[in-house]
Order: sequence, then structure tokens, then C-alpha cells
Amino acid sequence: MPELPEVETTRRGIEPLVSGARVERLAVRERRLRWPIPPQVERKLAGATMLGVHRRAKYLLLESDCGTAIAHLGMSGSFSVVAAGTEPNIHDHYDLVFEGGKALRFTDPRKFGSLLWGGREPLRHKLLEGIGPEPLSAEFTGVWLKERSLGRKVAVKPYLMTPAVVAGVGNIYASEALYRAGVHPRRAAGRTALRRYEVLAGAIRDVLSEAIEAGGTTLRDFADARGRPGYFAQRLDVYDRAGQNCRRCGSKIRRCVIGQRASYYCANCQT
Repeated sequence: MPELPEVETTRRGIEPLVSGARVERLAVRERRLRWPIPPQVERKLAGATMLGVHRRAKYLLLESDCGTAIAHLGMSGSFSVVAAGTEPNIHDHYDLVFEGGKALRFTDPRKFGSLLWGGREPLRHKLLEGIGPEPLSAEFTGVWLKERSLGRKVAVKPYLMTPAVVAGVGNIYASEALYRAGVHPRRAAGRTALRRYEVLAGAIRDVLSEAIEAGGTTLRDFADARGRPGYFAQRLDVYDRAGQNCRRCGSKIRRCVIGQRASYYCANCQT
């Protein structure tokens, strides 16, 4: 599933096409995604001028002078830039067609993506309201993590993946950050010391920043707007490396399931 670095990579890839472009139409071929695409999106975007592409957590905000559409890549979704009128494949569900002959095409084999209307105040949409600070922002600190963990018995890994705690930290990068910070993924969030959270907040920022610069992580489906895979997979220390040697100590990387999600860690380096 595309996580924050993959979504940010996508945003950076499509923004040069979208910003300042005038929409001719939204051509919807398959409305039945995770949620049905409302006809309102087509009506609002037709004739609109696009002002930019923003990201909130794992959502893309397609801002126009008529309001903002909210897009999500789901588990296997991706955007690509194509010539308007290019013959679609079976999994190409909609095109945002611009004047001048270009289109932004959404492809999603599993149909877990979405396209909804956020209006003039998209951050108040039910999907975005209540999401915690962006992990690359100044508001995200070890103190923030510690204060919200008090009294919580949940393991620290699913705690980090809670949207109300921090925006967009998914399974891959939570595992990687915990490894870098030396924190065991099963450690109780409420019993994790402030000093550990301070190190962990820095590790989250670092791993996300590095992944963005590498174009994200391609494990199965992800590609950027030009069809290029993400190269951060080559730098993963623990995720999807069960049975391989830890790069620090040589111990075998272990796999367990926490909160119904696969987790990877080094029992020697993470306590």
C-alpha cells in the first residue's frame, strides 16, 4: 500500500502538470472504488483552473478555483500522465483531462482508491478532520508522542500508525523507524520514556525524508507519475527481511504480527 513517501513522490510528480492547468472534463469509467465517485466531482471540476496539489497524511488534495478534490491511492493505485484520448486499460478508472491535450490518469487494480469532493475547506472533511500533525512538521516532536501515549497499553508500533497521533506513518516506515531508534515494536506505548520518543520522532523524520528522496518504496505495485519504481526498498533494514542478518549486529531479523499487521525487528538491537 502506498505510504506517505509514495504519496509525496506522486504529488511532486503530478504537480507540474496540474498547477495552472484548465480542466476540460473528468472522465469517469469506473465509479465504484472504495467509495463511489460522486457526480459532484465531475460537475465541479469541469472548466475549473487547477491551483496546485497538496498532501495531507496519505491523501492528495487537488485544489482548484472551484474547490478541492480529495484523492487516495488505496492499496494499488497510481497516477500517470498520458496524452488525452489514450486508450484505457481495464484498471484505468478515471482521467482528469486538461485543455492542451494532457490527462492525469488513475489506475487501480484493487479498486481501494477514492476520489471525493472536499469543497472549499477540505481539511474539515470527515476523512481529514482529526488527523494528527505531519511527521515532517515542527509540531511533531517526542514530547507530542509522549503526552498522547500516557496510560495507553497498546504496543508502540500500532500507536505510531494511529492517524490521530501522527499523519501518515504506515507499516513499512513504522518498522524502519523503530529499528533505527532501537525500540521494540511490542513495547507498550504508555511505558515508553520521553527520551526514547525523542529519538523515535527523529528517526521517523529521517526515514520518511530519505524515502521521499529515493522516490518511495516499491515492493509490488507502486510507480511514480512517470512509471518509475521507488528505490528505498534497497535501503530497508528490517521490513520484509525476516530471516536475513541484521545490518548492525548480524542477528536474524524476526517477523511477528502486531495489530493484524506484519512487523519486522531485531530482538538484539530493539528493546
